[in-house]
Amino acid sequence: MATNMATKKRHKGPPTGETGQEALYLKSLSDRQVPVAIKLRDGEVVNGWIEYFDDMMLRLTREGKPNLFIYKSQIRTITEGGASGLRRNANREESAG
Repeated sequence: MATNMATKKRHKGPPTGETGQEALYLKSLSDRQVPVAIKLRDGEVVNGWIEYFDDMMLRLTREGKPNLFIYKSQIRTITEGGASGLRRNANREESAG
């Protein structure tokens, strides 16, 4: 039996890396227009909200600044609560004032 386990371990390849969770998370952020801070591989941090994404890139929408298309391979981290403008709060203040 130990031989069979060792054989299975040798034939096991690396994990596929695709669980579908990334797409679900990005869709949730996009649908809710959650402000995010995206840290790029070069250390730069950009803020905004994710308007669109696909397998290779995402579109970061920023208020008062040009929107960015960012390759996913260049992203180190995405953190909720980016400093750029709380889009929903800004909209509430405009309609209240």
